[in-house]
Amino acid sequence: MDDPSLGLLLWSAILLLFISAYFSGSETAMMALNRYRLKHLSNEGHGGAKRAAKLLERPDKLLSVILIGNNLANFSAASLATIIALELWGENGVAIAPIICTIVFLIFAEVGPKTISAAYPEKVALPSAYILLVLMKLMFPLVWLVNGLTNGLLKLAGINQEDVIEDELSPEELRTVVDEGTNISAHPQNMMLGVLDLAKVSVEDIMVPKADIYGIDIEDTLDDIIAQLRSSQHTRIPIFKGDIEKVIGILHLRNTAKFLTGENLTKAAILNASDELYFVPENTPLQTQLVNFQKQKQRIGLVVDEYGDIQGIVTIEDILEEIVGEFTTDLATINIDIHPQDDGSYLIDGGANIRLINRQLGWQLPLNGPKTLSGLIIEWLETIPESNICITLGGCRIEIVQIQDNMIRVAKVWPIPDAF
Repeated sequence: MDDPSLGLLLWSAILLLFISAYFSGSETAMMALNRYRLKHLSNEGHGGAKRAAKLLERPDKLLSVILIGNNLANFSAASLATIIALELWGENGVAIAPIICTIVFLIFAEVGPKTISAAYPEKVALPSAYILLVLMKLMFPLVWLVNGLTNGLLKLAGINQEDVIEDELSPEELRTVVDEGTNISAHPQNMMLGVLDLAKVSVEDIMVPKADIYGIDIEDTLDDIIAQLRSSQHTRIPIFKGDIEKVIGILHLRNTAKFLTGENLTKAAILNASDELYFVPENTPLQTQLVNFQKQKQRIGLVVDEYGDIQGIVTIEDILEEIVGEFTTDLATINIDIHPQDDGSYLIDGGANIRLINRQLGWQLPLNGPKTLSGLIIEWLETIPESNICITLGGCRIEIVQIQDNMIRVAKVWPIPDAF
């Protein structure tokens, strides 16, 4: 080591080792960058992010710059290592140099830098982008030549670089990103997931069934109608004639205030104050229906099947609750069909919507079939039960309490421990 030239060669090899480590780490860091966060940082005016985004617009050119620099450093270092080994160990150094070079470069120029870069891609890639952009301009002729030859060979293999499309997130992938977002608080996260799920849920899944529609029969006596109007918990009420299938309008209680305080309330006045009907196909996705409500300036619609028969009713509030959750935390107020019991079970009306039950109680009853609890039980049994029986379904034990008119009216349900 007293030979000055030998020391210079050693320091040159160490320098090449650092250069190789830089290119190896930069490659991993640039490829590991989160493209969406990178775009956000670019929009915020981050210089390194803007340059990194520009480099990633043509990854073939970026990789060419990195690999040209990396290979030049590696091969030059290998040549210097061979010369140093010959000086130190003579002809035996030819066999020793590759072993030492491989171990040193593998640890300090490959595995180490790439591991760090994979763990902290932004900290490595964004500062590195400044250097790589300068190198790309300086090495343009060589990069152009390498890219031309490489792309030519790829075209012979049926791969065209120009046809490569940047990855786009599908709705399912976006849902996974939101679901795993550790920096998003629970409520906003649930809201975003609710928005993404709107396209998978139809109006039929959340509507109030026809049998449960609260409406006013215009053929009732005026006193009965007034009593209904004064006791109604709904702001918009369907007006029908004898049967809900013969609905003739939607009455907003705001329009009845002037009648209820006077003595001139008549059925004709009620009909005149009613709004026109708005019909909704039962298979309409909630995402579409929300937009339709906005376009039509409507807040409530009658759900009809393919034959035009009324199946239920849906409001804009029903759709919003799919996004933000229920507007109250009192279970008794949320749904009069679900009654908590002291023993931890629930008495649930057979006509209760399964999606609502799952959402309110955190259960996982099957959704890919009947929409009501009664329908779910009957489908599982494949018959209408003649007596009260108990079954296990969807992580819950369900005991039939009351059967009436070929329908399960009430069931006692309680979750199986550790089922969810």
